[in-house]
Amino acid sequence: GFLPLQGHVVRNWKVRWFVLLQDRLLYYKIEGGKKEPSPKGRILLDGCTITCPCLEYENRPLLIKLKTKTNTDYFLECCSREERDSWALDITGAIHAGHPVQVQELHRMKNSFKLLENISLHNIVERMYDSSTGIKLTRNLDQGNRYKETFTGSALVDWLISNSFAVSRFEAVTLASMLMDENFLRPVGVRSTEATRSSDPSEKFLDDSTALYMFAESSKKNTSSKEEVHFNISELSGTIVKQGFLVKQGHKRKNWKVRKFVLRADPAFLHYYDPTKEDNKPVGGFSLRGCLVSALEDNGVPAGVKGNVQGNLFKIITKNDIHYYIQASSKAERVQWIEAIKPLT
Repeated sequence: GFLPLQGHVVRNWKVRWFVLLQDRLLYYKIEGGKKEPSPKGRILLDGCTITCPCLEYENRPLLIKLKTKTNTDYFLECCSREERDSWALDITGAIHAGHPVQVQELHRMKNSFKLLENISLHNIVERMYDSSTGIKLTRNLDQGNRYKETFTGSALVDWLISNSFAVSRFEAVTLASMLMDENFLRPVGVRSTEATRSSDPSEKFLDDSTALYMFAESSKKNTSSKEEVHFNISELSGTIVKQGFLVKQGHKRKNWKVRKFVLRADPAFLHYYDPTKEDNKPVGGFSLRGCLVSALEDNGVPAGVKGNVQGNLFKIITKNDIHYYIQASSKAERVQWIEAIKPLT
């Protein structure tokens, strides 16, 4: 699949097509909408260590860090927490494939929980408040209300693991629930508040990117009403239905670029982002109301499409008659995107 990779010499980000084999991770360059035949590079997994979550870059919370036995660092970015964890699990399995004892130890650690000695909940909260290494506080939108100084459930889980307070997401969720029970944290917004009513302790804190939390002592005067929310914020406030990397043809130069697409409902919008940029702002997007979406035949190059593309194309026509040509990585992925978009048009 597509993943942004940080360069070794020039520390910029490039999107590459990654293929995981038993003992190595290959990555390819995409040129003109088609994968080049020879790999651009390879990461040998023998003796490699993996860090996930990796929070070394503040604006890129979905990183995986691989360090080879020659001490070369590779940073890979995923488009969602679920995709990141899936890649990390598969890569970890490949790294330890020849070492069953290590695999058993990993499973044992993931299925047990014990608060580390000499670490109290007060210590954890103090570390969370640290201006340089603590949890990053952001503005978030929920049900038309904008909250200041909040963090998501999945962001806290990532932070607890990266700071060695937990070794698995299960442990981190348990620890976050303890922080909430002791009134260090409180839920804000609909999803996280409703979860606290669950009779199951393991479901009271949500490891989710849409569940919001804040420090309990923060001011309650942290919301603004629906009327104050700017239109651009409102169109980005819908529930994320699907997200992933796709290849898109440009409108002017007709070249093909990998973009991170985010499909939202209520309101229904499709936005796309440049994954090589540091900010997390869309470079384009459009309302899906009145759009037409359809698959394009793979026999030959359809009218309106330029370049030597690999196929798996689909087209979206907006109600303003703007044509978007998009390429998925497989026929199955193309079907999934079309089926997700159609109900929102």
